[in-house]
Amino acid sequence: MTGWARLHVSYCQYEVVTAPGGAGMPIYTVGDDLLHVGGPNHVTGFCGIHTGEIEARLRVLAGPPTEVDAGWDAISEAALWSPSGRLSVVGLMSGPAENLDDVAVPRGLIRVRVHARRRLHEGVRTDDDPPEQHELHVWAVSEQTPYRTVLADPTARRWEQKPARAAEWAMLSLVPRPSTRPAGMPPRPPDPDEDDTGLARVTVVRHRPAPVTLPVGVLPVGDLEVRLDRVDAETLRWSWATAESPIFPDPLTTLPDDEPSTVRLTTGPDGVTLRHEGVRGRHAVALGLIWDHLLDGTATLPWTETLRGQAAEATAQAEKLRRLRAEREAERWGGTPPSDRVRRLLGHAQSLARIDRRLLDRIEALPADRQREVACWAARRAMRVAGLEQIGWIADALAAAEAGRPLPRAFTEQHGAAASRRLLSDPEVPRTVIPLAPNPAAYGTLRVTGMLQQAVAFPALVALAEHDPLAAAIDAVRDAALAHGGDLDRFLTEAHAALS
Repeated sequence: MTGWARLHVSYCQYEVVTAPGGAGMPIYTVGDDLLHVGGPNHVTGFCGIHTGEIEARLRVLAGPPTEVDAGWDAISEAALWSPSGRLSVVGLMSGPAENLDDVAVPRGLIRVRVHARRRLHEGVRTDDDPPEQHELHVWAVSEQTPYRTVLADPTARRWEQKPARAAEWAMLSLVPRPSTRPAGMPPRPPDPDEDDTGLARVTVVRHRPAPVTLPVGVLPVGDLEVRLDRVDAETLRWSWATAESPIFPDPLTTLPDDEPSTVRLTTGPDGVTLRHEGVRGRHAVALGLIWDHLLDGTATLPWTETLRGQAAEATAQAEKLRRLRAEREAERWGGTPPSDRVRRLLGHAQSLARIDRRLLDRIEALPADRQREVACWAARRAMRVAGLEQIGWIADALAAAEAGRPLPRAFTEQHGAAASRRLLSDPEVPRTVIPLAPNPAAYGTLRVTGMLQQAVAFPALVALAEHDPLAAAIDAVRDAALAHGGDLDRFLTEAHAALS
């Protein structure tokens, strides 16, 4: 047992938590005047005082209490999932109380019973009144049962239970959408709530005083579904599966649980008991809330419309993103994007598309042998316009390519780095600077007014080392086009003629 600690509360509330983070079920959904269920790892305790301090302490028990402690005004209990075997009592807006932070409790499914007394609002409390006190008892369990009012405060307000809303939250918590965290960011640390290594599966138990009808068949859950297959008159098999017709543009494929579980329904003199056996402990609270709704016999699945709304929104966002990407692609390619083969090329296909989109499409449509001929034609035109056609070693390389022989190693290794260095150091190579008034659509935001014609033309010859004739033709034609500078239009006209 911990000693009494001073716990600062706000809005008449404090929280009992067994795992950090996570969006819990809103209060005023399931609970009573003392305790509200917030999810697998969270319950909310209610105080009399709105803002101020109460006294709180915690007892960890070896097993369930055999009797109800006397001297308390209200007692309620609920199940929690404790993945790490730790529990904290936290003021709503003030943080944990000393001695009640990260307290060791049994790991796995636990039961928390909250005792309260002297719950007086500060408007009626006097200095002579002893402090409000809350005492928590915790013990390990293997069965998840509903929250329970053990001792009702005679002056307590009766909260309206909302099983349909609770079931909706519970089912959505079991099928969360994938994270939209950008791929470039480091992965999130492992969620401690997901770690059930070494923990036994548990049983969800529900009781009804009158006969119930189980929803045999398929429960749709967006991209997934729950299959309830009858084994015999009193037994069903619960299993998760992917839906035949997913509703999200990026469907879920990971199942909440790969293992099937068993649902047993037994009838006794006091009513009907449902036992959902073999479920993960971290799913037990959610499954209990789902069964609370299903056993009411309303035949409604409150999560269905929510998932459809989320799917419609996701589909609209995906379509918006698709249109935006298509517009950007069209801008980059000067029209409708070309084939996947062209888009996968690592060379200058996009640059040529912005210079003359129709020319790019015509080159792609050629057979491979013609593409190789066009590449050689463009390389010769580039060498000619730059005055390189008569330089011996350049002329020899061009003649070899036109004859179908391999280019010298200086042109094929390291993207022709050695040949490019020789070009810039060869005293026989002319040096011609041609003016450049770039078309932003073709050349982007390049801020230059002139370029060395020989350096621009030479890559057209290096492009002939490409094994893919389409890549060679596209790169050679693009480089030749740039090398013609102010005569670009004339070159493009001749290029179209050469393709005929």
